[in-house]
Amino acid sequence: MHRLIARGAGRILAKRNTTRGRLMPCAFLASHNRSQYGTKKSEDSPVKLTSDHCSGNLADVVKSIRERVDVDFGYNTVPKPRDHLLKYQPKLEDLPTRSMLDSHTTVVLPLGSDEYIRERYVNYLGRVRMGRVMEELDMMAVWLCHRHVLLPNLPKDVPLPYTFVTLLVDKVEFSNIERLKANYDIHLSGHVSWTGRSSMETTIYVQQLADGEYIDVTRALFLMVARNATNTGSAPVNPLKPADETEKAIWKEAEQRQKQRRAAHTESVLNSPPREHEQAIMYNLLKRTTIPDNMDLNRRVLPPKCRWMQDSQQTTMISPFPENRNAQNTIFGGYIMRQAVEISFIMASIYLRGRPILHCISDISFLSPVRVNTFLQMTAYVVYTNKNYVQLMTVAHIWDVQSGEDRTTNIFYLTYKADKIVDEVLPRSYREMLLYVHGRRKLLAALKLDPQYPDDTKETDANPKATENK
Repeated sequence: MHRLIARGAGRILAKRNTTRGRLMPCAFLASHNRSQYGTKKSEDSPVKLTSDHCSGNLADVVKSIRERVDVDFGYNTVPKPRDHLLKYQPKLEDLPTRSMLDSHTTVVLPLGSDEYIRERYVNYLGRVRMGRVMEELDMMAVWLCHRHVLLPNLPKDVPLPYTFVTLLVDKVEFSNIERLKANYDIHLSGHVSWTGRSSMETTIYVQQLADGEYIDVTRALFLMVARNATNTGSAPVNPLKPADETEKAIWKEAEQRQKQRRAAHTESVLNSPPREHEQAIMYNLLKRTTIPDNMDLNRRVLPPKCRWMQDSQQTTMISPFPENRNAQNTIFGGYIMRQAVEISFIMASIYLRGRPILHCISDISFLSPVRVNTFLQMTAYVVYTNKNYVQLMTVAHIWDVQSGEDRTTNIFYLTYKADKIVDEVLPRSYREMLLYVHGRRKLLAALKLDPQYPDDTKETDANPKATENK
């Protein structure tokens, strides 16, 4: 955030309404949205809310957030005290209800009008860096929380006594990535779609306007949590009350996702034993990699066109810097997401010896904050493959050299698609088998296939795309 303000804000602000002679981004978007308000393209497409509101570009958003929470320029090893703001935290019953339209807005990434900004979003192929896009989505989610939370009794000269943190990111499906161009603006639009007592789900859409046509890129779902001014406890948020039939339909979908999140956590293979058909898969894996009638328990064989999971991983160490910090001197979740996407892309590329396309990111969990004085270890594992798909699990681990503490802080699941059949990854240990089963579930979910089949034969008959590699 600081880097964006310090280096690029002036140029973005100066050119925010010029896009090579085309209509101004927000004006064009408004006319486009009015013709599609509340439409649903197909049975599987979510109900979409639109409005004419535009927050400018990302530099404008960052500036607004800084002003609302009173974050100064300049890094201090001890964060600016905010204890005096705790007395302004309201009670839940004092907060007015809000609608989804209250928080809806559009933010522009001006790749078409600013060459300096464009270089931050382009890879060596001239395509858009999806890791950068994920990073900005996190900032967008925070901004939507700011737009939703309204404290009518807060004095005008008092900063907002809140801190918004990312709890998890739901399934993020990508499309048309190969059509994205690095010299056209990208639009982020979204709103708060569900609230609990202190939690908010934000729905964000990513589109690009290229040659007069809108290209849909993804819909991202962020679950955010409101914390008090010192980030030491929860804070209540305004209740969300759907204002019309469109918002009611969105709310219903969001409530269903909340139930699915709770069920997915309890049914995780890391928390409960594998299902019966998954145990059969594990047994077949053991048979395939064991020499018949050989009693050597440590002897395993690798079938043709297969690789061991233990050899299919990449690790990097990162030293976070203050330019990617928030008011509490902890690292932005968006920065961590970008690092995870980019190391997973490296691992997927090495594994398939090519350049894959990011298909889906699912179930990103934020377990604990990353302080600026710690080191961040990122490890990307290939945990499952199927035909031309590669499923990765990327784990972020923090190391505190002063206290000697180390712990896992984030887990990411990323699905990549190749243009060829890839080698099958196989587990050796029991723990790797659990990760294999876990990765299989994630891939089937990413492809929108039902993972709950009694055996592989029925799964193959029901969905040819889900056929296991033999």
